[in-house]
Amino acid sequence: MTERNQPLGGSKPTLDDVLKKIRKQFEKFKGGPVLILVVAVVVVLWTSWFTVQPEETGIVQRFGKVMRTADPGLHFKFPYGIEKVSLLPTARVLKEEFGFRTVAVSTVPGEKTRYDTRGAYKDESLMLTGDLNVIDVQWIVQYRIEDPIRYLFQVRDTSKTIRDTSEAVMRRAVGNRLGSDVLTTGRVAVASEAKNEIQKILTTYESGVRLVTVELQDVTPPDTVKPAFNEVNESRQDKEQTINKAQEQANREIPKARGVATQSISEAEGYALERVNRAQGEATRFEAILGQYEQAPQVTRRRLYLEAMTGFLSAMKGLYIVDKDQKAMVPWLPLESSGQPSTQGRQP
Repeated sequence: MTERNQPLGGSKPTLDDVLKKIRKQFEKFKGGPVLILVVAVVVVLWTSWFTVQPEETGIVQRFGKVMRTADPGLHFKFPYGIEKVSLLPTARVLKEEFGFRTVAVSTVPGEKTRYDTRGAYKDESLMLTGDLNVIDVQWIVQYRIEDPIRYLFQVRDTSKTIRDTSEAVMRRAVGNRLGSDVLTTGRVAVASEAKNEIQKILTTYESGVRLVTVELQDVTPPDTVKPAFNEVNESRQDKEQTINKAQEQANREIPKARGVATQSISEAEGYALERVNRAQGEATRFEAILGQYEQAPQVTRRRLYLEAMTGFLSAMKGLYIVDKDQKAMVPWLPLESSGQPSTQGRQP
């Protein structure tokens, strides 16, 4: 549970209230020593005890000097005028709000907490960024009272000191960054930097305060420029979308092109290796034939001729032998492997 403003005193009736009640009770009676004595006894007894709640710590002062602290429970002290007690909520998390105020905290499920963001609080939240843009920064500072004596007496107005310090530090942290950075990715960094700096200053002041968190609630451009800001954001989103599509296509086409290039290179290398091996084989064959030709030219030449004719004739489907000197019918010898030799006359 968090509270913004903490009590500096107990909820007991004041001495004036007690005296008024006593006076009303004894208005029907005439004054006298007995009445004065009774009133004195009541006042002494009424102001000689106090109760510290479970979330509080009591600071007892005697004629203004701090004498002791009191834990939760029932305690006694010297009567009013000699000792007084100040109660501080040291076990609760307190908070300060900037740029807005909490109107009502909802305790009903489904019902939202209501906030007041009127223009009266814009002086706290409107800030100038490093690129000379104005943005509306709403944030909260949550803290605990770590040392109640220092909290009460070291600083004149600790709550106002926390607010002034927080606002000054936050303005500096926002002013050192670009507006787009604060609006998007830099919010956590701004809050962390502000928390460390605020805590350092409050520790230097010996304020007795320990920060729990500094959190940016809402960071938006001013209402007058929101339409233009939204258009800029849409343009940036379109830009990012286009870049992502182009990157996706590049990731798809580049590996494909690399694969085709690798395949072409592999095929070319294979073809080159085949041609080299074939050329080397033909050169070796030629050298072998040359050696045989040098030993027996006639035989080698005839063998080469017969091998060439065998290869040539084996690819033919039919063979016609014509003798130009023959005037009559000439024999025709078919060369098909499945056919039988036959003769057929044909006029030359």
